[in-house]
Amino acid sequence: MAVTAPTPPALRPPAAVSRTGAAAVTAALVLLVVALAVTDITQGTAAVGPAEVLKALTGRSDPADASVVVASRLPRASAGILVGVVLGVAGAVLQAVSRNVLASPDTLAVNAGSYLALGLVGVTGVSLPVIASSGVAFAGGLLAATAVLALSGLGAGTVRLVLAGTALALGLTSVTEGLLLLFPQETEGLYQWNQGSIGQNGFDGVVQMLPVCLVGLAGLLLTARRVDALALGDDAARGLGVPVRATRVTVVVLATLLSAAAVTLAGPIGFVGLCAPALVRPLARRHRAFVRARTSLPVAGLAGAGLVLGADVLLRALVPADTAVAVPTGVVTSLIGAVFLVVMALRLPDPAGADAPERLRVPSRRAFLATVAVLVAVVAAVTVAGVLLGDSKLLLGDVANWAQGRAGRAVSFVLDTRVPRVLAALCAGGALALAGTLVQAVTRNPLAEPGVLGVSGGAALGAVLLVTSVPAAGTWGIAGAAFAGAAVTSVVVFGLAARGGYRQNRLVLVGIGTAAATTALISLIIVLTDPFNATKALTWLSGSTYGRTMPDVLPVALVLAVGLAVASARRTELDLVSLDADTPRLLGLRLSRARLGFLLVSVLLSATAVASAGTIGFVGLVAPHAARALVGRRHVRVLPTAVLLGAALVCTADLLGRTVIAPAQLGAGLMTAVIGTPYFLYLLVRGRR
Repeated sequence: MAVTAPTPPALRPPAAVSRTGAAAVTAALVLLVVALAVTDITQGTAAVGPAEVLKALTGRSDPADASVVVASRLPRASAGILVGVVLGVAGAVLQAVSRNVLASPDTLAVNAGSYLALGLVGVTGVSLPVIASSGVAFAGGLLAATAVLALSGLGAGTVRLVLAGTALALGLTSVTEGLLLLFPQETEGLYQWNQGSIGQNGFDGVVQMLPVCLVGLAGLLLTARRVDALALGDDAARGLGVPVRATRVTVVVLATLLSAAAVTLAGPIGFVGLCAPALVRPLARRHRAFVRARTSLPVAGLAGAGLVLGADVLLRALVPADTAVAVPTGVVTSLIGAVFLVVMALRLPDPAGADAPERLRVPSRRAFLATVAVLVAVVAAVTVAGVLLGDSKLLLGDVANWAQGRAGRAVSFVLDTRVPRVLAALCAGGALALAGTLVQAVTRNPLAEPGVLGVSGGAALGAVLLVTSVPAAGTWGIAGAAFAGAAVTSVVVFGLAARGGYRQNRLVLVGIGTAAATTALISLIIVLTDPFNATKALTWLSGSTYGRTMPDVLPVALVLAVGLAVASARRTELDLVSLDADTPRLLGLRLSRARLGFLLVSVLLSATAVASAGTIGFVGLVAPHAARALVGRRHVRVLPTAVLLGAALVCTADLLGRTVIAPAQLGAGLMTAVIGTPYFLYLLVRGRR
């Protein structure tokens, strides 16, 4: 497996244009930011319009109006400008030193690292001042960024960096959300903070973060000449006397410092660091002045401020003021950034075609049967353990009495709730593993799986939309809504990636962008419908089998049986489809129809699994990979092996999540993310060899 994308050449304008044009563009951006800030100040829940704001600024308003403007509106606009500027600059300089147009605080997992660091401090019950919190966030963000850059390699490729950052962010966020569920009182408010909001109570936060931001910005401007030299290439930079490694380390540290300051002040404001440099980049083709870091970085900062304030103004203009105040700004910027990511994925060159098949050993039939027998025994053992263990430990005799209707009330209550959970985990795991096997075969992409491609996120979005709008919705209704969401997402992802034949880079990037959009929309729906119930969002996003009943299990069990039957009957077509684009046609196989059929089955499997057990990631990635490593490439062997592995993985995660820390519980999705993230990163590292 190789996941690489060519590093885009350093931007150089084809022709020089006068400095007057660059100055005019800069002035226009300044005016835009000022206009957005003025508009932002006039918006809010209080009846304080432009006239009252003007009176407050000139000292002629009554004390109540002046208090609203000074204590709330001005600090909010100031925070929006400060956060936008530092994120825009941080994203621009990270893209410059990594020579990667997708590098940003989001894709380097800086926000997730800061989130986890603050969560770890939060569970200790220690209350830190703002400056100390910024230090903690900086340490966590720096560690995460260092890990991502080490895994992906500077300038090694856009997709590798995004994948490493996304996977690490998923793992770190899962750990943090686990802390939130385990220590709800100590971490109260941390989930809302993680959505990102520029709302402030006074100027204290802005004033305390301003010196930190100024130090970071000044440091980056002082290294601007070296950053320009790095754009020419490492060898050219060394020829100019620039210490390449020291410059990169310095720039990454300063950019992380800026990102940590923004995170501390307003929480994660998603994708601003990605979008702002992308907006400025076309200007460098017309104005030579913007090629230099010293001039392009401030412009990127202005673009970032415009993005943050523009998102805030747009939200308040479209949503009633009472509701808009509860919607985090980060949700809106994440939606904008997700669209940006998809558009950039479609525009990026993607010469990487289907990889050569992995070199896998082909075990004997006896070895294959022995592997399946062992896996069946493992699934049976995990199932028995899942039924017997938990906050109340039971014996096999209790289960036998329950099956015969002779158990006591307490035992019956425990097993009536526990058995459906175990079955839901088994079926969901098997369904996700089968869906991942089909998607990887059809797209010939070893990194494709329903979670990474956003299909699971689309299913969760459909289910959450129905649950929040129709609280009395039944099991089949939720499954249908999940299927509708997954189907729409699949049409978007696979439709956009179909151009060029599902190339690896394009498909994965479009999927990650779509997954980010669905996550932001889920948070938005939860905030708009039930802003005080963060547990509801966490439950859906963590993948939990809590409260599942036998009717909840029925849809996924039926679809799993049908999907396994179809895939087994069409196993030869799966083998052909997974080879290349020419062989199936030479053998008379209608490739498009076969692809569509398998993708439809995988969407059904993903949707019913999400409806049954919530969003559970990485199972569709880990199980097919492990199955191919165990039994070879032929799908007659891969299908049963992957399904058994997926069932065992999710059931084990569910068992651990509700027994290790009983009576507290963690969702199976969180546990599989903790298990799946290291495996995903291992695949990326192996792909570099």
